[in-house]
Amino acid sequence: MSRPGRAPGPRRRLRRLQLRLTLAYTLVTLAGVSVLSWLVIRTDGRSWRTAEFDEMARHAAVSTSLIYYTDAGIQLDGLRDDESTRGRHQVSVLLRRPEGGRSSPGTDGRLTGATVPGRGRGGPDRVFTSGKRALGVTDDQIAALARTAMDEDVTLRKEIQAGGRVACAVARPFYHDETHRTTGAVVVIGDPGLRLAEHRRLTYAVLTGSGLLTALAAVTGHLLSGRSLRPAWQALEAQERLLADAAHELRTPVAVMRSTVDIAGTDPGTLPTHLPRIRRATDRLTDVVENVLTRGRLQNSAATFLPVPLRLDQLVEDACADLTPDRCTLTLRLDESVVHADAALVRIAVRNLLDNALRHGRTPGDPDGGAEIDVGVRGHRVAVADRGPGLAGEELEQLTERFHSPGGGSGIGLSLVHEIAAAHGGTLTARTRPGGGSLFLLALGPSQARHARTGPGARSS
Repeated sequence: MSRPGRAPGPRRRLRRLQLRLTLAYTLVTLAGVSVLSWLVIRTDGRSWRTAEFDEMARHAAVSTSLIYYTDAGIQLDGLRDDESTRGRHQVSVLLRRPEGGRSSPGTDGRLTGATVPGRGRGGPDRVFTSGKRALGVTDDQIAALARTAMDEDVTLRKEIQAGGRVACAVARPFYHDETHRTTGAVVVIGDPGLRLAEHRRLTYAVLTGSGLLTALAAVTGHLLSGRSLRPAWQALEAQERLLADAAHELRTPVAVMRSTVDIAGTDPGTLPTHLPRIRRATDRLTDVVENVLTRGRLQNSAATFLPVPLRLDQLVEDACADLTPDRCTLTLRLDESVVHADAALVRIAVRNLLDNALRHGRTPGDPDGGAEIDVGVRGHRVAVADRGPGLAGEELEQLTERFHSPGGGSGIGLSLVHEIAAAHGGTLTARTRPGGGSLFLLALGPSQARHARTGPGARSS
């Protein structure tokens, strides 16, 4: 027996299995999302640097193409109004310092910052700067970049430290128009902060989306695992219901038989007096076993439900023939009817309706305690009516619940009839009968519900 407040063993195992499936689904999703997020962030981290250097290289290329030489020297007037020198990047033009002197800016003395002495021995001299100083890049760093580009005659791309931050730098050499010798370099300094901020926003968005996707995967996995385990839950619940039905139903007849045997054992001479009671308890025990087995069969109806063409009126007549005449007054109204149904299940349903009428339909005031039962068959419907005390309105809705019986019975009989009706696509309805008593209407098919009020039993009164 399980401890109070704790689920039985099979239920705990199913819940644990569901949690494990959910965890496995979540971990697989998390692993996939993590790898995908890492690839996206890593790829974007490379691409934004490449894009920044490519843009700066274009500015450097355009700037070098605008520099030309005349007899008066280098001309920089084309740089002032060009878009390449008016953006967010700082563009500087540096000239190689001739030996023994300073380079001259030529005829462009009107340009802003046209002549800015270089720092360090051997130059070069900065003759043009667009905009304000970028970040904290020093003149010596700009000069070193230009010198490297001129000495190696390559376009240099490099990240440099500037004031505790990282700056991007591109240095491109340019040449004299006549001698084709390297005479200077264009140095472009860029602040990667804008693209880095975009990269960080993308990173946050990817991580947030990954977290939400993982959470959604966890919820979805829990629902899917629960759905996949639904047949197991249903089988477990069916097994528990079957065991509960058996225990509940068998308790009463077994107790009656035991008490009767104990009484008869104390006085063997009274045994013939107690035999009928033992026989009734035995019959009840047989009915209980059959009902429990039928419930188990219904729980596996896909494999055992065998509908065939059936004469419903003959089946009901045979069931009524088993009733004890001295216990009831029986009235039959049977129309010839052929239905497509499982004969064994329908026989049990009809017998349970008759047994319910015998138990709870005794006519008030009858000294013999007999029951007045009217049975009718019309179409696909079976009506069983009695003249008992009737039922209150709230009791009508509880009749098909397991273990509920207003008259003190076990309560499994009518619930089994309800399940048999549902297995045939029909219904079981109950209502108070005019003039006293109750009427139960078993419909073996969905089309019967529309005609429930016109059944043959409705006319029995």
